[in-house]
Amino acid sequence: MPRLMILGLTAGMFFSATFILNRAMSLEGGHWFWSAALRYLYMVAVLGTGIIVLKGRTYFGRVCREFRRNWIFWIVSGSVGFGGFYALICFAADHSPGWVVATTWQMTVIASLFVLMLFGRRFPRKIWVYSAIVFTGVLLVNISQIETHNTLTLLLAAPPVLGAAFLYPLGNQLVWEAKRGRKGLPRLDADLLDNTFVKVFLLSVGSLPFWLLLYFGTDAILPSPGQIINVALVALFSGVIATSLFLSARNHADSASKLAAVDATQASEVIFTLAGEILFLQASLPNLAGFLGMLLACGGLIAFVRHEHD
Repeated sequence: MPRLMILGLTAGMFFSATFILNRAMSLEGGHWFWSAALRYLYMVAVLGTGIIVLKGRTYFGRVCREFRRNWIFWIVSGSVGFGGFYALICFAADHSPGWVVATTWQMTVIASLFVLMLFGRRFPRKIWVYSAIVFTGVLLVNISQIETHNTLTLLLAAPPVLGAAFLYPLGNQLVWEAKRGRKGLPRLDADLLDNTFVKVFLLSVGSLPFWLLLYFGTDAILPSPGQIINVALVALFSGVIATSLFLSARNHADSASKLAAVDATQASEVIFTLAGEILFLQASLPNLAGFLGMLLACGGLIAFVRHEHD
């Protein structure tokens, strides 16, 4: 258990790089579009190369054939679960501190419930109690920013993150349902998608048309060398290192309680993001309402995850 917890917490630390670096790029004047789009260009390149090196060209050809067979599905699910989700996260970084975005992002726990209900799932009442605790914490964190940000700025920050919290599980759930042969969705190569990195690669490729269309709808100029490097770091820290550590911890959890503990470590993203912003971006400490909101959001998330795996 200690080893699994260390792996989970380390993953949370690397995941927090997303929020810290996105905020840093925003403060330096980098356009949010490039913070978002470049990450998935890097992901396609890194994962595609990794699949070829580790699995071979024949296996990679099989991955490409899966995309060609169901290209409409992968573009839709990739645009929703990766494109729309991350564009909104990066847009929010222009208007709110990273730790606020990271805390608000915990709403994806609640959003996932609604997405699963859309596909016919039902949940016990206790789950909704935990969700209400998370929501209350997120609300407090955002209210705490009224002292230092005007209302319009907050309205430009919180709703995009809430939207992202719904889009991310929706895109991923579409793949989960299609993999299991849900009526109305295309038949996917289920064995191929047992490899998580193949799934991430296909969703990343599927998001590329979204980024192209979005570019023509923004006023983004070319990114600076510093932004190009920072986005590469986000892709490395969050997309490769954090994901690998987190999946490794989950794969080695041999009981429900250990799996719950690993999942709950992701609440540490909030703490790591706040510490990173204070250390590297000279951000100010949150006020009492902000601290209380963080505790409620993280506590509700941990209770939710533990209940899910009991």
